[in-house]
Amino acid sequence: MNKSSQALMAAQDLSSTVVETEPPVRRRIQSVDRALSLLELLANAHGGARLNQISQDLGLNVSTCHHLLSTLMDRGYVAQSGRDRAYFLGNMVSELSGSRLRQFDLSDVAMAPLRDLNERTGETVHLATLQGDELVTLSRLESRHTVRVVSGAGGKSSAFHATATGKAILAWLPEREVERLLQRTGLERFTDKTITDRDLLTEERRLVRRNGFALDREEFQPGVVCVGAAIRDSSGAVIGSFSCSLPSMRASKDYLRAIEDDVKATARAISDNLGGTTGRVSPPPSDTP
Repeated sequence: MNKSSQALMAAQDLSSTVVETEPPVRRRIQSVDRALSLLELLANAHGGARLNQISQDLGLNVSTCHHLLSTLMDRGYVAQSGRDRAYFLGNMVSELSGSRLRQFDLSDVAMAPLRDLNERTGETVHLATLQGDELVTLSRLESRHTVRVVSGAGGKSSAFHATATGKAILAWLPEREVERLLQRTGLERFTDKTITDRDLLTEERRLVRRNGFALDREEFQPGVVCVGAAIRDSSGAVIGSFSCSLPSMRASKDYLRAIEDDVKATARAISDNLGGTTGRVSPPPSDTP
């Protein structure tokens, strides 16, 4: 074999050789990693966290933590209490959560269980969610009774304190978020039964968490009683609510108890569709350090 043939064979062998390389190493951006760790810390800090505590828990010096907090505050992801200088999650976190919700259609996921509820009870059913500072009705299923609750098919409202859908969401929000919402929306009186006292509303939220459902006893519309419940995703976070509305003339003690059981069962079915949890859920963080 001449030299040119040997060279050609060597080149062919080389071209057929598979060169194995190591997979690329994932690089972690230290500042991003620290900022996310800080947000996760604040999410689990009941009543917020002070600078020195954040520094200690994250193992970072105070100056680094302060720069991170200042940047996140400028972008709205962190806020600070004027009373005790504690830091807590800002409004932009809620905005991102709302954007996540809008990436899929909650109506599609919830509609089958809501139709079952509508068929079993024959009463009007509403589906709602929190968008920004407003309670938004996404859809409505009409009552099958001659005497029924009549309302608009959609719309926005600030009546968190007076509606079953609003209370069901309000009950599980952190205290500071509740305070922020109420400062913006107030406690408007819609009927002579509307709750307009902060302490009474706090107790009402506690009852919602204990019972697993919210009640509107003619608090938003005279002659209308509503039973509502929260809808949870796979993380346990509340992403919406629904209610069953009926005329007060039909709201006998036994019938209302049956509606309450139906509403709780429907909440479990919807959350199961979302991969949610049906077990006991921890109450929202309080303002007590």
